Amino acid sequence: MYDVIVLGGGMVGVSTALALQERGVSAALIDRGDPAAQSSSGNAGIIQAEAAEPYAMPRSLGQLAAIASGRSNAVAWQATALPAMLRPLWGYFRNSAPSRHRRIAQTYVKLTSRATADHAPWIADAGSEHLIKRKGFVHAFRDERELGVAASRAERLARDYGVRFSALDGRALCESEPGLKQRMAGAIHWIDAWTCTDPGALVASYVSLFRSRGGQVLHGNAMTLARDADFWHVQENSGDRVTSKQAVIAMGMRSAELCKRFGLKVPLFPKRGYHLHLPAENGPRIPFVDVASSAVFAPMAGGLRVLTGAEIARDGSKTRPVQLERARRAAKELFEVGEPVEHEPWVGVRPCMPDMLPMIGEIPGQKGLWANFGHGHQGFTLGPTTASLLAGAMIDGIAVEQPLLPIRLLIRAGSP
Repeated sequence: MYDVIVLGGGMVGVSTALALQERGVSAALIDRGDPAAQSSSGNAGIIQAEAAEPYAMPRSLGQLAAIASGRSNAVAWQATALPAMLRPLWGYFRNSAPSRHRRIAQTYVKLTSRATADHAPWIADAGSEHLIKRKGFVHAFRDERELGVAASRAERLARDYGVRFSALDGRALCESEPGLKQRMAGAIHWIDAWTCTDPGALVASYVSLFRSRGGQVLHGNAMTLARDADFWHVQENSGDRVTSKQAVIAMGMRSAELCKRFGLKVPLFPKRGYHLHLPAENGPRIPFVDVASSAVFAPMAGGLRVLTGAEIARDGSKTRPVQLERARRAAKELFEVGEPVEHEPWVGVRPCMPDMLPMIGEIPGQKGLWANFGHGHQGFTLGPTTASLLAGAMIDGIAVEQPLLPIRLLIRAGSP
């Protein structure tokens, strides 16, 4: 028997197991497949210590019209997904209002500002320094007016939150990125972020660190989680039963499905993302966000990773890589790149909450069952941070800041 079962082998789940282990807890990490093989491997590899404010939903009529008509590459949508997502999307829209968004950011920045410091000791102990670069990333602009708006925002973030940046004009951007094929208006260089050349390998190295310290990684079906008396148990693929006094749900988008089994409705909604790799001998030196195409070009071990914005689509629905095609065309415009390495693009989902904050804490009415999910775009960034907070609550009795407690949005299934 273990002290804690951690369900989910992505960055958040692995980090949770490590954080508990460091506090002397016997933890078993359970995943249906190999840890680090899902969404944690498919992101842009940026540990976003500069992300003081979460991604808000566009609210201007112009932005919404561009999304609705398909002209914007930042957000795509499938009509079949909207009926089931109307309630969480409406909550997301309301929480994106400037006054609410500022209040949410006051909590959010306390998480992101410590992200690199929380990753640092595990990167060192796992022997993964070779995967990390500490040179930040850029938002690059083709339009002078948009660059000016972005510079004003960056100045506000620096003033309000202490975020560091450097404003680059077109010439300075070309000097920093000699592979650029065309002159752009300029860029905002976010200095505090760290980047990773292989996100899946970093998560795998954390798994290896957990194992080297005596942790157990098991394959099992998290949906079999049940409680008998004072114990939680889950079924391994072998048929054996794993038992513990406490369990943590850290399963990304699947967390809502598991919570529903215990009579709890979680307003998680998915934002789908795509990527593929292009050969690029003279591509960007650091991750490069082309704001005009809402695409990220991230230099990775497997080539230049081209990533998209968000698609609102039902989990498991047919993929529509329209955004990815636009992003690939943009990459060709800006850098010398080859044809895609993969036959099919990678597809993953970001588990998002209407208030843009992750859920951390004990689940109401379920003694010994804890939540650590709903990180949206920042699971890779915030895994060690929210794991540390959760471990503190579970083992040391340190209260998690009130806005992060899961009771704020968990409601009984069937409630109005």
